Amino acid sequence: MRREWSIARRLFVAHALFIVVLSGLVATILFVEARDRGYDETSNRMLAVATAIADSPLVLAASEAADPSTMLQPYALELTQDAGLDFITIMAPDRTRWTHPNAAEIGQDYIGAIQPAVSGTAFTEISTGTLGPSVRAVVPVTDAGDTVRALVAVGTTTTNISIALNAQLPSVLGLALALLASGSVGTWLLGRYLRRVTLGWGPEHLAQLFVYYDSVLRSVREGLVLVDLHGDLVLYNDQAATLLGIPPRPAAGSFERPQALTALSLPPSLGDLLRSGRNAHDEIHVTGTRVLVVNQEPATASGNAGARAEPMGFVATIRDHTDLQNLGSELQSMRTLSDALRAQTHEHSNRLHTIVSLMELGRTEQALEFATKDLELSQRLADEMVGSVDEPVISALIMGKSAQANELGITLTVTASGTLAQSGLSIQDLVTVLGNLVDNALDAAAGGDDPRRVSVTVSSTEQAVVIEVADSGAGVALDVIDEVLRLGFSTKGTGPVGGRGLGLALVRQAVTRLGGTLTIGRREGAVFTVTIPAIALPAAPLPAAADTTAAPTPPETLAAAVDHD
Repeated sequence: MRREWSIARRLFVAHALFIVVLSGLVATILFVEARDRGYDETSNRMLAVATAIADSPLVLAASEAADPSTMLQPYALELTQDAGLDFITIMAPDRTRWTHPNAAEIGQDYIGAIQPAVSGTAFTEISTGTLGPSVRAVVPVTDAGDTVRALVAVGTTTTNISIALNAQLPSVLGLALALLASGSVGTWLLGRYLRRVTLGWGPEHLAQLFVYYDSVLRSVREGLVLVDLHGDLVLYNDQAATLLGIPPRPAAGSFERPQALTALSLPPSLGDLLRSGRNAHDEIHVTGTRVLVVNQEPATASGNAGARAEPMGFVATIRDHTDLQNLGSELQSMRTLSDALRAQTHEHSNRLHTIVSLMELGRTEQALEFATKDLELSQRLADEMVGSVDEPVISALIMGKSAQANELGITLTVTASGTLAQSGLSIQDLVTVLGNLVDNALDAAAGGDDPRRVSVTVSSTEQAVVIEVADSGAGVALDVIDEVLRLGFSTKGTGPVGGRGLGLALVRQAVTRLGGTLTIGRREGAVFTVTIPAIALPAAPLPAAADTTAAPTPPETLAAAVDHD
């Protein structure tokens, strides 16, 4: 199977080819520029030399002599050698040569253009003559009346210019090779960096992984959050957005800009955990409406065995345990009732032993009197509990708490008014609020001085349900009132994982969800007061009229019906 090239290798090959092409192009441009510059410089030099010769009085005087070659040939040969030229040709306006490096060419016609010079204008050109291709300048020789008396042609062959250009080729090639080498080194370094950050994967593989990972993120039932080293939220799935109450992720393929965690409305404890990057295992965090279990670990790239991988960020998984916590609260209520039954069983066992012992001793009347009084006491306690609270589940909860308080040596008093059944509130919510508040009060009273008391007051009206739980414990200090409802806070020193610091946080969550208020005061000890707005129950549907055409009901009959209802 063909091995897929990584992004780094593809970039290296593409960049290397680009550098080679660029180096060749730069070398060609430099060579052409040097060649053109060499021709221009040579043309200017030839023009300067030709102008200097044309201005010489000797040339003008010789042009008027009977045999100009005799005077000009030695002069031209000497200047050709001194100036490093290939030829100096002085000629008549009709092209007849008076001088030439090859004496046999004297008297012959000059090969090349002379028309501009005959008209009095100096010019340069590249032309082929008897010595081959050359760069030449032709300048007219004029007298005082501006009459052209002779022409001076000075030139050098292109072979000599090419030799000069070839001498510059090493520097041009050196520059191109330096460009190629530096570009290759830069490409190699960039490829090495990309190979490290992309883990050596190709673009097709990366695109496939992106599709797979995005599908996984959207399909898992747990919340998944990825935070970078700067404390910014880089990636999260739809379940995490639902659990944390943050905006949903954009569509697949859209660019996701990291979001600062401080800009999101996260619970303080959960925000601190995500920003800290510390390891967490099954930590409980309470939001306004949910109980979340969070795990967090560093996100590291898979490297060589034994090599320490540096974290690239931190990944947290979030599970919703709200329903499980509700079940736990119900289980705790059932456990409270079972503890009450156990306590009552223990008490009844002691009382039965007492009655049996009295009967064995022949004291039947005393045994009967003891049993009658015990029955009356138990019945009166049950009647008080059931009569004070009209909701059976709440009554059972309070009876269980009463038995628990009796075992702890705490006096529990309950006062109730109104009808809880007409409040429209969920029994589970009431059990969560009342049960946790009473448990907290029993713990506080158990650690206080005698007499140890807990009082519970439940008041239900058409507008709200008010629950007040007071204890005789040490109370809540003023400096920790704001912290006492936070998850994990406990005066007993253990956090929510150890079973402490969760009850009051759940109470606050339930009260907030129901739109109520929770206040903490002080009387003999701590006083917790919960006010929850009542929920209007739907009105019972009116019975359908048997006959819409029937005669209207007399007013007195309608009034009687309303009073009866």
